[in-house]
Amino acid sequence: MRYFELFGLTPSYQIDLALLNTHYLELQRAVHPDKFAGKSEREKLLAVQKTAEINDALATLKHPVKRAEYILSEKGVDIRAEQQTLQDPAFLMEQMELREALAELPSARDPEAAVEEFEDQIKVLDRKYSQSLAQLLSANDIESLNTAADNIRKLKFVYKLRDELSRIEDTLFD
Repeated sequence: MRYFELFGLTPSYQIDLALLNTHYLELQRAVHPDKFAGKSEREKLLAVQKTAEINDALATLKHPVKRAEYILSEKGVDIRAEQQTLQDPAFLMEQMELREALAELPSARDPEAAVEEFEDQIKVLDRKYSQSLAQLLSANDIESLNTAADNIRKLKFVYKLRDELSRIEDTLFD
């Protein structure tokens, strides 16, 4: 199943999330298992499977990193389950520094201001690595796709930092 085709969207990193949700609701109405209550067990099972596939497709296309990985895999470069590490020493050093800063947030003199400043740093990194992805992912040359793969790997780090920051915020402010 091709996810973009399923939702009637042009394959692209930049997508209209409202349109995605509209198509999702239409698809769910059409194959919802409740509509198959009086049907055969096989038809019920197929409806459940189709619903699960639609949900998986939605989750993939809604999330920027998963969407980028999916587009890359559709072009023959699958990094979704890879164990490869980044070979960018400057980026890795920056990540170590950010992790140290993240660990120090709870003991900051003004945790709220420190969290806000850290969030700003994450937003800058997100923009930095996301900005060129649309263009890189629309290319068909291996060099552009490999650059896109590296940007996606970096974005994964950024999203992990964002998740960890969210957990720290929950601890600090709840």
